[in-house]
Amino acid sequence: QVQLVESGGGLVQAGGSLRLSCGASGRAFSSYAMGWFRQPPGKEREFVAAIRRSGASTYYADSVKGRFTISRDDSKNTVSLQMNSLTLEDTAVYHCAAAWDFGTASYDMAYTYHAWGQGTQVTVSS
Repeated sequence: QVQLVESGGGLVQAGGSLRLSCGASGRAFSSYAMGWFRQPPGKEREFVAAIRRSGASTYYADSVKGRFTISRDDSKNTVSLQMNSLTLEDTAVYHCAAAWDFGTASYDMAYTYHAWGQGTQVTVSS
């Protein structure tokens, strides 16, 4: 039932930075674990980052570790993705998603998430 809307995408040059935000409707945001996935042109959706509902644990794909940071602000019903040192390979539609707290669930698998945003385009140019 939660509705997610991403924002902050755009066109940037390689080496630049973007900050994506995802706003959620409803009053149960703090109950959800949240994730970011991306889908490059012509490729399957892939995991980027996730954060547990407590905010104590975060997870990153190896391809973005050290460059991207996921965070959440439950008082504002938002989750963000700070993206630094962007490369051409980061070009994709980025989606935020909501899941029940992970526990034994796989945070890096799309099927774990029950709600998805429409996505925001990130294009990195040379």
